[in-house]
Amino acid sequence: MPNLIQEQQKTTFKDLKGDFGWTNVMQVPKIQKVVISVGVGSTKDKNKVKLIEDRLGRVTGQKPAVRGAKKSIATYKTRIGDKIGYQVTLRGKRMQDFLNRMIHIALPRTKDFKGIPTTSVDEMGNYTLGIKEHSVFPETADEELKDVFGMAVTVVTTAKDKKEARAYLAHLGFPFKKTN
Repeated sequence: MPNLIQEQQKTTFKDLKGDFGWTNVMQVPKIQKVVISVGVGSTKDKNKVKLIEDRLGRVTGQKPAVRGAKKSIATYKTRIGDKIGYQVTLRGKRMQDFLNRMIHIALPRTKDFKGIPTTSVDEMGNYTLGIKEHSVFPETADEELKDVFGMAVTVVTTAKDKKEARAYLAHLGFPFKKTN
């Protein structure tokens, strides 16, 4: 069984304190939340929208919240408040379970997987990852492969900068690409 995020978190201070000059255990970054979002595009096909809502609920273990359009855009025929996506915010045990499934099961199942890029860490220490197919998660069970959708996963951490966030997430077991 691969190391779980909870187990890795316990050894973070001991392993990384020399690199960042931490003197207290409370200085160690933590994952605050994970936000998963999916855009539904045009809402003409109501069955596809229901399918996306159902599958996202299965993958995350939580009912997704509807996100409406903030602006009216005539070119895309959207009006303020139109349903344009779904979002789920995970915290606590559900967050840890989702991250463990994503890191150890879903990501290795993706086609031609060689690691996730380290360039997606922002200045505030958050990591955003795009998953092209929801079917890599075992909960979806590949029932219908014609309605495959992608999702954006944002891991919000308390890290102070990019370098600290990269080292912290790598220590937790995120499979980053090897740089030559």
